[in-house]
Amino acid sequence: MPNFFANLPLLMGQPAGGTGAQGGSSMITMLATFALIIVIFYFLIIRPQRKKQKDTQSMLSNIRKGDRVSTIGGIRGTVHAVKESTVVLKVDDNTKIEFNKNAISAVLERREEEAPEAAEEKKE
Repeated sequence: MPNFFANLPLLMGQPAGGTGAQGGSSMITMLATFALIIVIFYFLIIRPQRKKQKDTQSMLSNIRKGDRVSTIGGIRGTVHAVKESTVVLKVDDNTKIEFNKNAISAVLERREEEAPEAAEEKKE
């Protein structure tokens, strides 16, 4: 019966003489693979998430009175008032609800600003 411990390096996929020069190149290959995984992770997960956060923050900071919005709970209404961290939505004729700005999931319709020319015509 052959000696089990003599065949152990073969079973583990290593040459019997030790690692030799292959150890350095396999370490470089492993580090390059690890770096590639980090780069792929950055471009597929972190970067799009930052872009989405930036877009959401921009949307929340540009909410104005008269905009039609939808909340994360599905409530739709018209912005009645905008405070520092909250928004008051008018959901019916006599119903107003106050939400945190972070509860707004989408702006459905922007209130159109009057053109400067139209504003001047009204003054005359």
